[in-house]
Amino acid sequence: MGSGFGERLKQERLERTLTQGELGGALYSASYISLLESGHREPTVEIIKALSQQLQLSPDTLQSWAQTASPEECGYLTASLNAWQCWDTRDFLGAAQNAETAAIKASSNMNAAMWWNMTYLQATSLLRNSDFAESVGILTRLIEHPLTAGSGSLTLRARQVMAAALLGMGRLHEAIGQATLAVEIGAGASAEQNSAYLVALQTLIGTLAESGRVEEAWQHCLTLNDALTEATPAQTAGEMHWVIGNVAFFRKDIAEGLNHHSLASKLLSPAQDLARWAQFNKATAWVRLAAGVVEQDTLQAIERSELAHSVVGASATETLEVSLLRARWLFLNSELPKALALLTTINSQREQLGSHTAGDTALLLGQVLKALDRTDDAFVAFADAQTLFTEAGAGDRVSTAKENMVEIEAIHHAPEAT
Repeated sequence: MGSGFGERLKQERLERTLTQGELGGALYSASYISLLESGHREPTVEIIKALSQQLQLSPDTLQSWAQTASPEECGYLTASLNAWQCWDTRDFLGAAQNAETAAIKASSNMNAAMWWNMTYLQATSLLRNSDFAESVGILTRLIEHPLTAGSGSLTLRARQVMAAALLGMGRLHEAIGQATLAVEIGAGASAEQNSAYLVALQTLIGTLAESGRVEEAWQHCLTLNDALTEATPAQTAGEMHWVIGNVAFFRKDIAEGLNHHSLASKLLSPAQDLARWAQFNKATAWVRLAAGVVEQDTLQAIERSELAHSVVGASATETLEVSLLRARWLFLNSELPKALALLTTINSQREQLGSHTAGDTALLLGQVLKALDRTDDAFVAFADAQTLFTEAGAGDRVSTAKENMVEIEAIHHAPEAT
């Protein structure tokens, strides 16, 4: 069958984020799948049948891959494989560029399915590179495309990523709308769509929590928790516990938050996905600090996040978010000059952050300045935070900023003691 079969097999495997071992299952080793993908082994009828079940494709589809690929097909297959290789090495900008090339070539060759998959990969890669606005633009066109409109599965996937990109921009109200639509589509989904539904549900929970709608988020957490079974893959289960724990911390249920994050820490493997491990440690440190949990485990989470992000290569946005963790730790440990210096640097680069995270920076800056008795400067920072939180739709944090401003005004207008 030649390399055409192997190229298509690898393409389908990567689109499903399966390892070679996972594709082979109990019947075929990862090394044998590698030989198939490289064209050094020819698949038998039995192998085609087994792989078609793993990929949830018909055996006829896999058999058709035996056809000799045209030069045009080879062009977009090569570009798509390059895109996935960049994705695997966290070169997200390279992944986006190669995916765009593959999508253009697929469109020219009238391959709508390949065009959709590559456009989706382009948008997702831009999201991971923190190019949120560009990702939203591509996803808007993707959602409006007839291929998406005619498929609940494709609409679910596109709207989930759209919600994540809007969340990254701090457009919380719109993010909730997109995530809600995705969850509604995925409710009662088939086994094939269930993983996409769970991701959409986690995105909705995150956007609701960021917007201050914590009890709504918690109700969805209960649904997510009910979906956990012994058959849930460890990495997936870890991410689910991670999200549930986040919301528990927001609800001030510290014991529940610590319990779920402890389970997540045991299930998530840095060896399997170091980038997600870095993000988990960033998230658990953030909610611990927000809940006032200042202990050795919290510091350890910050240090793990800093180290893991330095290894995997953090984006500018991720670097600033990790620095904000360190600044909050310094503030809570009364190391005010160090916290102020770090926050000043972060605030000067806040265009790299979503509105809600920029608001968190301004709010923390105000708290540090107030603790240093620089109340005039603190008032300016709190007013800045209020504006940013209003823009993001984070109502609870708007109230927090206002309360600090009122407190400072009361101090300024208090009668002097005689």
